[in-house]
Amino acid sequence: MNSQTTGLRVAAIVFGIFALGHGVRLYTHAKVIVATYQIPMGASWVALIIAGALCIWLLTLSSTRGG
Repeated sequence: MNSQTTGLRVAAIVFGIFALGHGVRLYTHAKVIVATYQIPMGASWVALIIAGALCIWLLTLSSTRGG
Protein backbone atom coordinates (compact mmCIF):
# COMPACT_ATOMS: atom_id res chain seq x y z
CA MET A 1 0.00 0.00 0.00
CA ASN A 2 1.45 3.33 -0.99
CA SER A 3 1.04 6.62 0.84
CA GLN A 4 -1.45 8.04 -1.67
CA THR A 5 -3.80 5.10 -1.20
CA THR A 6 -3.47 5.40 2.57
CA GLY A 7 -4.14 9.14 2.40
CA LEU A 8 -7.25 8.62 0.28
CA ARG A 9 -8.59 6.02 2.71
CA VAL A 10 -7.90 8.19 5.76
CA ALA A 11 -9.63 11.16 4.12
CA ALA A 12 -12.58 8.93 3.18
CA ILE A 13 -12.91 7.80 6.80
CA VAL A 14 -12.82 11.41 8.02
CA PHE A 15 -15.55 12.45 5.57
CA GLY A 16 -17.53 9.35 6.54
CA ILE A 17 -17.38 10.35 10.21
CA PHE A 18 -18.57 13.86 9.31
CA ALA A 19 -21.44 12.42 7.27
CA LEU A 20 -22.38 10.10 10.12
CA GLY A 21 -22.35 13.02 12.57
CA HIS A 22 -24.67 15.05 10.37
CA GLY A 23 -26.94 12.03 9.96
CA VAL A 24 -27.15 11.65 13.73
CA ARG A 25 -27.93 15.35 14.08
CA LEU A 26 -30.75 15.06 11.56
CA TYR A 27 -32.14 11.95 13.25
CA THR A 28 -32.06 13.40 16.78
CA HIS A 29 -32.99 16.97 15.75
CA ALA A 30 -30.07 18.28 17.83
CA LYS A 31 -29.67 22.03 17.95
CA VAL A 32 -26.31 23.54 17.04
CA ILE A 33 -25.84 27.09 18.30
CA VAL A 34 -22.83 29.25 17.45
CA ALA A 35 -22.79 32.38 19.62
CA THR A 36 -26.48 33.34 19.37
CA TYR A 37 -27.14 31.90 15.90
CA GLN A 38 -28.83 28.51 15.52
CA ILE A 39 -27.52 26.55 12.52
CA PRO A 40 -30.49 25.41 10.40
CA MET A 41 -31.13 21.73 9.77
CA GLY A 42 -30.86 22.34 6.03
CA ALA A 43 -27.15 22.92 6.49
CA SER A 44 -26.81 19.38 7.83
CA TRP A 45 -28.64 17.98 4.80
CA VAL A 46 -26.21 19.75 2.49
CA ALA A 47 -23.20 18.69 4.58
CA LEU A 48 -24.46 15.08 4.74
CA ILE A 49 -24.76 14.87 0.96
CA ILE A 50 -21.40 16.51 0.28
CA ALA A 51 -19.48 14.54 2.94
CA GLY A 52 -21.13 11.28 1.91
CA ALA A 53 -20.33 11.86 -1.75
CA LEU A 54 -16.71 12.73 -0.96
CA CYS A 55 -16.39 9.63 1.23
CA ILE A 56 -17.68 7.34 -1.53
CA TRP A 57 -15.56 9.09 -4.18
CA LEU A 58 -12.35 8.82 -2.15
CA LEU A 59 -13.00 5.15 -1.31
CA THR A 60 -13.55 4.47 -5.01
CA LEU A 61 -10.32 6.26 -5.93
CA SER A 62 -8.35 4.39 -3.28
CA SER A 63 -9.63 1.01 -4.45
CA THR A 64 -8.87 1.71 -8.13
CA ARG A 65 -5.26 2.57 -7.27
CA GLY A 66 -4.57 -1.12 -6.67
CA GLY A 67 -3.93 -0.81 -2.95
